[in-house]
Amino acid sequence: MIRALAVLLLAMLSLPAAGQDALPPAPYAYTQLEDPALEAKATALMHTLRCLKCQSQSIADSDAPMAGDMRHQVRSRILAGEEPEAVRAWLIERYGDYVSYSPEVSQTTWPLFVIPALLALGALLVLVRRLGRSRADETAAEGDAA
Repeated sequence: MIRALAVLLLAMLSLPAAGQDALPPAPYAYTQLEDPALEAKATALMHTLRCLKCQSQSIADSDAPMAGDMRHQVRSRILAGEEPEAVRAWLIERYGDYVSYSPEVSQTTWPLFVIPALLALGALLVLVRRLGRSRADETAAEGDAA
């Protein structure tokens, strides 16, 4: 009896995940816009947006259902007359800064820009100090030999 309840519970828990993959893709997920100029705008924008599921592919290259939904949103909004930067801003607001391959400097992203510069500066200082010490040691050794 307990085993049957456990199987039933597992089946019920897996239904939402199975249902998500069974949904038909959004209309513009795999269909290009009829106007070549609008499609070019949409495609250019899609190549600058990261798939949140794949994380290493743009939404233009990803086959993930979420990327298809995002492509649909981009094409639908551009077809409705929105500019690509407005669509990008909406997607960043909805999904966060991570969705963009080129995040802007803001309150949440400034460490991404500052920390690498500080690390490079620190490495440069360490390198200069070490080279300075080794030259001083060489000069001292030459003075002792003479």
